[in-house]
Amino acid sequence: MDEVLLRSLTPSVLAVLVRRGADFAAAEDAVQDALVEAVRVWPEDQPRDPKGWLITVAWRRFLDASRADTARRRREDLVEEEPAPGPAPAADDTLQLYFLCAHPSLSPSSAVALTLRAVGGLTTRQIARAYLVPEATMAQRISRAKRTVSGVRFDQPGDVATVLRVLYLVFNEGYSGDIDLAAEAIRLTRQLAAAIDHPEVAGLLALMLLHHARRAARTAPDGSLVPLARQDRGRWDTASIAEGVAILQAALARDRLGEFQAQAAIAALHADAPTAEETDWVQIVEWYDELARLTDSPVVRLNRAVAVGEADGPRAGLAALAALDEALPRHAAVAAYLHERDGDLATAARLYAEAARKAPNTAERDHLTLQAARLNTRLRP
Repeated sequence: MDEVLLRSLTPSVLAVLVRRGADFAAAEDAVQDALVEAVRVWPEDQPRDPKGWLITVAWRRFLDASRADTARRRREDLVEEEPAPGPAPAADDTLQLYFLCAHPSLSPSSAVALTLRAVGGLTTRQIARAYLVPEATMAQRISRAKRTVSGVRFDQPGDVATVLRVLYLVFNEGYSGDIDLAAEAIRLTRQLAAAIDHPEVAGLLALMLLHHARRAARTAPDGSLVPLARQDRGRWDTASIAEGVAILQAALARDRLGEFQAQAAIAALHADAPTAEETDWVQIVEWYDELARLTDSPVVRLNRAVAVGEADGPRAGLAALAALDEALPRHAAVAAYLHERDGDLATAARLYAEAARKAPNTAERDHLTLQAARLNTRLRP
């Protein structure tokens, strides 16, 4: 059973149903029913045209559901619109579906959450973590978004900014775990950059390429995390770095700075340094100042505190950190790192252990636990 194939076809099938008149919630239910049927049938008899098979089954499921509560005339009209037999077109509808989910009737945050859940394949928990809210809160937000667009014709696609936010969050989730998810976000952003002349689209593509270029060096053979300062820079993808830098330079030359261009500029400075010691932290702090002005994000200010600690010393970094809420994700990890650099190993060990308990994934938890153990070993008499 090819689960990767099923996941890759899902957005296109959903887009076909929406274009044919199905409201979003009903279309999503019908596609899920078709996927369940595929899991049951395909191991014994996989169709020659998987996409066409899914469209046909999903449409019939939608029609079956519609017949329960729709007038006879509407039912007959829908039946006449049933896809003709034969191979389905090979067009990729995923990016179009991203725009359709960013419907004007939804707030930007609700549109992003709905798209991540329905098209991006992220779980409610993953989306909640990206937005720094409880899972129950995010579940309610997604449910409200589905109710809002239920019965709405998707003929008013959403704006580019919302779609960029979705692609960014999908990439971040893939960057931390599922490499296919990150690659899919890059693929879709390339499509968007080819279709729209927009500096922030270019900025996001550059940012993705620069981060993804370091992918191979981010983990050791045993799966443990390798911090940026200790990564083997010879394993970085220099072609992706060169492409990302060129795209970024062209975007910055247009003098329409946005948050993704600023983030890409920071990533480019890291990529440009031959060694960790040669990183231009002063310029990175300046870019974080620009990014904080653009976003007013607590996460940006948290990362800025690390950069200040590198540029001006750990005590300056701790002073910047003191202005932030200690409940902020990864606050304890940043505090631990800065206290260790300042020589306060006992406090650093305690904070590393605290950060490990709050880690969002196993790899990060294990890394922070090892840091705490390393310092505790040094503290023993």
